[in-house]
Amino acid sequence: MRKPSATPAPPPAATPTIHGWCPGALRPMASGDGWIVRVRPHAGRLTRVQAAGIARLAAAHGQGAVELTRRANLQLRGVAPASHPALLAGLRALDLVDADAAAEQRRNIVVTPFWEPGDATLALAAALAQALAAPDAPALPAKFGFAVDCGAAPVLRATPATIRIERDARGLVVRADAMPLLARATPHDAVARAMALAHWFAGGDQAAPPPGFHPAPLACRTAPRPQPGPAPGGWLVATAFGQLQAETLARLAEHGDLRLTPWRMLLVEGARSAPALPGLLTDPADPLLRVVACSGIEGCRQAAGPTRPLARALAGFVPAHGLLHVSGCRKGCAHAEPSVTLVATRAGYDLVRHGKAGSAPDRQALRADELAAHLAHAWDTATTTQDAPPHEATASPPL
Repeated sequence: MRKPSATPAPPPAATPTIHGWCPGALRPMASGDGWIVRVRPHAGRLTRVQAAGIARLAAAHGQGAVELTRRANLQLRGVAPASHPALLAGLRALDLVDADAAAEQRRNIVVTPFWEPGDATLALAAALAQALAAPDAPALPAKFGFAVDCGAAPVLRATPATIRIERDARGLVVRADAMPLLARATPHDAVARAMALAHWFAGGDQAAPPPGFHPAPLACRTAPRPQPGPAPGGWLVATAFGQLQAETLARLAEHGDLRLTPWRMLLVEGARSAPALPGLLTDPADPLLRVVACSGIEGCRQAAGPTRPLARALAGFVPAHGLLHVSGCRKGCAHAEPSVTLVATRAGYDLVRHGKAGSAPDRQALRADELAAHLAHAWDTATTTQDAPPHEATASPPL
C-alpha cells in the first residue's frame, strides 16, 4: 500500500527587519505608506495652538490622521519626502523640533500625565531635556529612555524606561529600571543624579555606580492601565488603535490643552466630561479598548497580513479581563508585553496564547475565519491574565 505523502509545511514567515531606532521629526523612518514622522512634545504636552497646528500639518503633509505611541509621542504617517521640509518648518514654528537629530534621539522622555502644579514634574522634565541637549550629554543607545513619574503615585511602572525619577512616601528617588540601583534625590539634584547614572551606563557599567546609588529591590513593573474617564488634571479619552483623524484632534484642542499618555490616550486638561467627538472612545467597557494592533500590511512593508480590520472584527470575542494583540509580523511593535497574540504570516495567522509576537506559537497558519473559535478558549489558558484588571501589564522589558 502506498504511503501517503506528508502534508507540506507552510512557508516560513519573512524575517522582519529590526531598525533598532525610533523615527523622529528630523530622522523619519520609511514605511509601506510613506515616511513616518514622530513628534516628541515637551513634557508630553500640547497646547491648544500646537495641537491645532499638528492637525493642519497632518492634513497637509500626511494621511490626515495622527497616531499616539507607547512613548507618549505622536506620529504622522504617509509623509512624502518632498513634503518633509515644509512639515519640518511647520513643526519648528510650533516649537516641536529639536536642535539636531542626536538631541532629538536623546530626548526620549515619558512624563506622567497626572502631574499636578507644584509637584516638580514639569520642572524636572524641562531640566532633564536641557541636560540631554547639552554638548556633554552622553552618547546613549537609540532606545535608551527616561521616565519622570513624580505625581502622587507612580503610574509609568509598566512603561519601558531605562532610568526613572519617581516619588515614594519619603520623597524623590532615581532608579535604574533593569538593575537594583536607587538614589534618594531632591528636586534640585534629581536630574543631576539621573544624568550621572546615564553617563555610567554609557561607560559600559565597568566602574562603580555613581555616588549616592545603592542596591535596592527592583520596583514591581505591574500596573493597571487607566481607562477613559475622569483623571487627575482632566478627562481621559481613547481612540481605536491610538489613531485619530486630524479634524478630531483640532476639535479636541478646543476643549483644552492636551497631555499625551503611554496608553494611547489623551488627557484633556480641565475637562469635566468626555467631549462628544467622532472617533473617540469614552466608555471604559468599549471592546475596542481590549484590542491592540499595528498598521498591518496596509501601512507596513514588513507586515504579512491585515491587522486592524481583523482586530475590530474580533474585539467582541475578547473578555472584559483580556487583551488581544494582532501583529503584522514577529516584531510586535504595537505591544511589548505578553498577551493573547495573533501574528500574521504568509501562511495565515499564528496564535500565541500567552506571549509576545516573537514567542513560539501554540497554533500556526490559522485562517481568519477560524480565529474566533480558537480565541474562545485562549484566555482560559492564559493564566497570568485571568484575574488581572483590564490591560494589566506583566513585566515590561527595559528599552
